[in-house]
Amino acid sequence: MISKSTIDQVYEIARVEEVIGDFVKLKKSGANYKGLSPFSQERTPSFMVSPVKQIWKDFSSGKGGNVVAFLMEHEQFSYPEAIRYLAQKYNIEIEETQQTDAEKALRSQQESMYMVAQYAAEFFQQQLVDTEEGKAIGLSYFKERGFTEASIQHFGLGYSPNQKDALTAAAQKQGYKLDFLAQTGLSLVNPERGTPIDRFRGRVMFPIRSLSGRIQGFGGRILGANSKAAKYLNSPESPIYHKSKVLYGLFESKKSIATTDCCYIVEGYTDVIQMHQSGVTNVVSASGTALTVEQIRMIRRLTSNVVVLFDGDAAGLRASLRGIDLILEAGMNVKVCVFPEGEDPDSFCKARPIEEIETYLKEQAKDFIQFKAALLLEDTVQDPSAKAAVVREIVASIAKIPDAIARELYVQRCASLLEVSENVLFSTLAQLRAQGAPKSVKREDTPPPMEVVAPKSKEQLSLNRSYELERQIISLLLQFGNKQVDFEEVILVKNKAGALEEKPRTISAKVYEKIFLDLQQDEIEFTNENFRSLYGALIQMFQKEGVLQTDRLFAENDEAFNAVISDLLMADERYQLHDWERKNIYVKSSDSDVARQVNETILSLRRYLIDQKIKELQERTTEEAAAQEYLEDIKSYLTLRSLVTKRLDRVF
Repeated sequence: MISKSTIDQVYEIARVEEVIGDFVKLKKSGANYKGLSPFSQERTPSFMVSPVKQIWKDFSSGKGGNVVAFLMEHEQFSYPEAIRYLAQKYNIEIEETQQTDAEKALRSQQESMYMVAQYAAEFFQQQLVDTEEGKAIGLSYFKERGFTEASIQHFGLGYSPNQKDALTAAAQKQGYKLDFLAQTGLSLVNPERGTPIDRFRGRVMFPIRSLSGRIQGFGGRILGANSKAAKYLNSPESPIYHKSKVLYGLFESKKSIATTDCCYIVEGYTDVIQMHQSGVTNVVSASGTALTVEQIRMIRRLTSNVVVLFDGDAAGLRASLRGIDLILEAGMNVKVCVFPEGEDPDSFCKARPIEEIETYLKEQAKDFIQFKAALLLEDTVQDPSAKAAVVREIVASIAKIPDAIARELYVQRCASLLEVSENVLFSTLAQLRAQGAPKSVKREDTPPPMEVVAPKSKEQLSLNRSYELERQIISLLLQFGNKQVDFEEVILVKNKAGALEEKPRTISAKVYEKIFLDLQQDEIEFTNENFRSLYGALIQMFQKEGVLQTDRLFAENDEAFNAVISDLLMADERYQLHDWERKNIYVKSSDSDVARQVNETILSLRRYLIDQKIKELQERTTEEAAAQEYLEDIKSYLTLRSLVTKRLDRVF
């Protein structure tokens, strides 16, 4: 675990505009920066970065947060990975908290193996471009495949010399231990044979990166005439490489996958590279193995939409059906696209412009029912029993979909396509779902109640009003909580005749003090649980520390609520996106009249609560015998409401 002191130091030193500037082209806009959203495709900037508040807000997607939140959202880092990335960027030494000896040993082992893998990747790249053997064999192969120098560099392609211990000897000379070379699978050690040898000798190399970009393992393709050697060879399982948990090209494609909200899955390394080079950059490869649950979960972090691409003459189409079922089971949308006979993604994309490629992928992508039906019904035209088996297999796939509405829609489509009644299909579906349910758990095939969008009742409108007023108070605290402001108040004093009359006065206080005292005076509590919790945290922060610490707020709330916090903090910045001043339109800043906003919001909340109390008392008059008592209370509250309304009308 990373120590709190290291985390605090990272937050103190890291600058949100500098970090985001490494990924997004930012342009100065007043005190802030703006740019195109990295989370959606747009032409007009909707992405704002505030150096003063050290937060960012993407108005197109609603996402926002601090510098760590950006790295977690944009780079798909975990929280520790984001902290480590920032620590490395700003040369901050990472201090670890107390760990067991076993944890320390594993962490040290993994870090050493990552270092060895990184060295190997650089070694292979250097061999490819700087040696005669690498140029003649490896580089010429990549050129024949049509790969440009930019693609070779982008994917870190390399070459492992045919010399039996080229990498092993070079790495040991640089101080890397043979033990870690062996654990990563880069070196093969057999005490009986003597000298260790390189696993990947005589192969072109494809480094495989983790989601955060670290080298985990390698894939190597042999180019020589050795018929006994496997054509493709991957790194063995190790503490840093598990083939069931990696996808080739995921690091290079993750931004595009998130932006396009779609992921193409192909079979080989060269398919990924050629599609990238052709302009289709949201593509990954399972490296020739069947898709696993872990790989699907990794894709699910970026998108729910998957298109599986198959070669036109692929012999393993039927074997791939299990992977499609796993995608469905994960609650994702899956389509299948088959290339023309004799073509694969590599050859197809190499020979065509991007417009033609995109059109083909869009038009030829079929949903899994169409694909399965076309694949499995070929030999069942004259065989009803065989067709029944196919229909049952397709329904079995539908049964894996967790969403009940999606299942029903697919059953309707299946019935139409296969000419089978919906009743029969639904009956089969229910049987399959029941068989698949755990025996100890009663499976509910009925979907949970849907939230119906209907005309808002008075109660709903009332709750919305409460939410908006509480949200506005939180917004004022976030933006101006520590600001010293002169507030105009009205107090009741006795005149010479002894009667009460209103008298204005001016007090100077910080915004959080004014809000806290006014709400405490009326014993007002927030109805929204999240706002109530956040209000308490803000007041406590201002009272104890005197300043707003946004980093702590973001750390203590979930992603959805952090988006609300960043939205409130960046409320003014939204107007900067439109360059109103260039059009001689000057938008009034929200801090130009803070006192009025605070008074107006608190008075509005008071009036709302009075209205709720009056309504409650009015309902009791029809239910209770002592109606007269409640009528007196109603009269008092109506007088109070009139007074609050009068004060509210004077707020300007």
